[in-house]
Amino acid sequence: MHQYRNTVRQSTLNEDDAILDDTDTLNSSQPERKRVRWSHKLATYRTPDNKRAIFELAVTLIPFIVCWIGIVWLMKVNVFLGLVGIIPGAGLLLRLFILQHDCGHGALFSSARANDWVGRFLGLVTFTPYDYWRQAHAVHHATSGNLDRREIGEIGTLTVAEYNALSPFRRLGYRLFRHPLTLFLIGPVWLFLIQQRLPIGGVNRGWMPWYSLIGTNLGIAVIATLMIYFLGWQSFVMIALPMIVLAGSVGIWLFYVQHQFEGAYWADKDEWTHEHAALHGSSYLDLPWPLPWFSGNIGIHHVHHISSRIPFYRLPTILKDHPELRNIGHMTLWQSFKCARLKLWDEGTRRLVSFRQARQIAA
Repeated sequence: MHQYRNTVRQSTLNEDDAILDDTDTLNSSQPERKRVRWSHKLATYRTPDNKRAIFELAVTLIPFIVCWIGIVWLMKVNVFLGLVGIIPGAGLLLRLFILQHDCGHGALFSSARANDWVGRFLGLVTFTPYDYWRQAHAVHHATSGNLDRREIGEIGTLTVAEYNALSPFRRLGYRLFRHPLTLFLIGPVWLFLIQQRLPIGGVNRGWMPWYSLIGTNLGIAVIATLMIYFLGWQSFVMIALPMIVLAGSVGIWLFYVQHQFEGAYWADKDEWTHEHAALHGSSYLDLPWPLPWFSGNIGIHHVHHISSRIPFYRLPTILKDHPELRNIGHMTLWQSFKCARLKLWDEGTRRLVSFRQARQIAA
């Protein structure tokens, strides 16, 4: 357990203490002495506001409970009306995951204990074992964009050379894996209902992730049993399953476009730097209202990777105070849909490409 905590804390420390250089992006010709260290510049935004944290938790969790009650009532009137209510319910579930996400980064409350226990409680709702997920996610932040560290917390991505070296059968398997139906429909079912219920496909340092996984499963079982007792298993499944899958699909889509987009930065270990990867390997997804509220401003992902300890509600303020960050990795909601065609990393052109573009490059 001690080893596990040290691993996670070190990953977070390495990320938050990284020095990000905006002159590499904005004006690489400026003298060395004029370089701006972004992590230092944004340090004042990192202090959590406990009252704001409680407020954000209340305005998400209470409406989520009310939404569940409303869906149950609507289904008694008309099943289809009840199913429509699942859409805002999924949005609130996604926002609860963002709150849990901030807990994992030590960004929601000033107390580490408060972050951990609130995060574990929210894990019962989001079907995500907090400590188990937190460990893998810390590795993601410490290695994002590193071509030699694609094994944990990432959507599997091959280089063009790696793909071409595969047998026809394994190429087909990769194509099926990267198909949108697999990533954004089958993926959420696998991740939230199967993988995060079993000790597979994750990081296994210390006992805490195992305790987290088992404890979360037991808690979910208790809650599900009580809800099935009062609602009936048909109603529970009709509400819970599509809500989890919808929220999970949107969540995986957000994670996908935050790191797999036109102009994304990837490099091998000899060239990779955390500083450049954080700023240029993460996008700024400029979403229309009210999507930033439901997604907890996670679209401002490059700033989040600069320092994950910045609370989610302060991310828009940073863009207002530092408008130069708006132009880095920027894309609209419509532009983000085009990212689905990106499948492989071409090391020659240093960009993500589609299967068709990969064939043209090979020719």
